[in-house]
Amino acid sequence: MAQETKLVGIVMGSTSDWEVMKEAAQVCKDFGISYEARALSAHRSPVELEEWIESMEKRGCQAFIAGAGGAAHLAGVVAAKTILPTFGVPMPSRYMKGMDSLLAMVQMPRGIPVPTLAIGEAGAANAGLSVVAMLALHDAGVKDKLVAFRAAQAEKVSNATLPELK
Repeated sequence: MAQETKLVGIVMGSTSDWEVMKEAAQVCKDFGISYEARALSAHRSPVELEEWIESMEKRGCQAFIAGAGGAAHLAGVVAAKTILPTFGVPMPSRYMKGMDSLLAMVQMPRGIPVPTLAIGEAGAANAGLSVVAMLALHDAGVKDKLVAFRAAQAEKVSNATLPELK
């Protein structure tokens, strides 16, 4: 088993967001990066959220990934409570299909950045890969895994064939 390195905090506003956010956790796991995933709300459990962020920092957390829907305050609150990089993942929503979440995240006020990825599963996976790329800057093992991952992706595309017409 590969030795796990680093620590990433993955937080979402509700347990129902896990179906999307598990993509970020899977990327961390695949790259041997330890993570802790929690469902905490910026509105319903703000004290617990702040305590968790502080605890994660004390334990050596390197970055946060925050998934939130609707007004999507969670990512901004996490970013406001830490100087660690915080990547935002907009959750698909019932009425606006995640556009509300996306716009809320990308419109964070100047001074509290939340790099924001795509709505849904692709965004969660890419948030995980963004953290991997950041960690690869100072970890040769993570860098080697990322280079191999990218090469495997390129090979898969190069080897793809289209079906013949009937």
